[in-house]
Amino acid sequence: MTSSNPITIARALHAALETGASGEVLRALFTPHATTLEHPNAIKPQGGSATLDQMLSASIAGAKLLARQHYELVDAIAHENLAILRVIWTATIAADAGPFAAGQELRAHIAQFITTEGERISRIETFDCYDPF
Repeated sequence: MTSSNPITIARALHAALETGASGEVLRALFTPHATTLEHPNAIKPQGGSATLDQMLSASIAGAKLLARQHYELVDAIAHENLAILRVIWTATIAADAGPFAAGQELRAHIAQFITTEGERISRIETFDCYDPF
């Protein structure tokens, strides 16, 4: 990365995920102490939080589950080291898994608050509102 603009940094994460990047490949985008907070939603009814290592492990599982994913930026505001984003996430399921069928399309309206330190992400707080599936 060559910018400390928090929106640019957040979008770099989205772009990496869209290419199928997961696990250790993503580590360079985060500070060593990065965390995430996911508010309750249809996929994770209790919500949850994760450390960087837990996020990277989850990204591997997500990459295996999805044939593709896309983050459409609707709005973005930067305030100091915080990116406030509204995105529409769409994805296609790669293979039957749990309640999902291969080829099934998922869509979520997401509000993300991404805090940065320098050129890396230190915290993600997300509100994911999934369309019925």
